[in-house]
Amino acid sequence: MEEIHTDAAPDSIGPFSQGIRDGGRIFVSGQGPVDPDSGEVVSDDVGEQTARTLENVAAVLEAGGSSLDSVVKTTVFLTDMSNYDAVNEVYAEYVSDPYPARSAVEVADLPIDIGVEIEVIASVED
Repeated sequence: MEEIHTDAAPDSIGPFSQGIRDGGRIFVSGQGPVDPDSGEVVSDDVGEQTARTLENVAAVLEAGGSSLDSVVKTTVFLTDMSNYDAVNEVYAEYVSDPYPARSAVEVADLPIDIGVEIEVIASVED
C-alpha cells in the first residue's frame, strides 16, 4: 500500500490520505470543491463545485499514475438531491464511455459547507 499526495489537490482535513495505491487500484478519498492554492470553496454554484471537485480527483489520480479515464467506481455525495441533474451535466464532461459504475447519495451534511463530494476507485494505467 502506497500513499498518494499532490499539491495540485487540497490537503486532507483529517487523518486520511488524498489517495492510496494498492496493487493495480487507486482509491481516492472524497474530494470537494476546494481550490488547492487558496484553500477556499470555489463557488456556491453546484456545477462549478462539481467541476473543481473532479479536477481535484483528477489531480490525485494523476499523482498516482492514473486518470479519470481509468475510474471504475464513483460515489457522489450531495447535500441536496435536487442538484443531481446539475451534477450529472458537469460529471458527463469529465468521464468517458464506458462510464464508471456509480452511486449517488444525499447526505445531511459534509465536513465543510459544500454541496458535493466525490470519491473514486480507478485502475492504474500501464
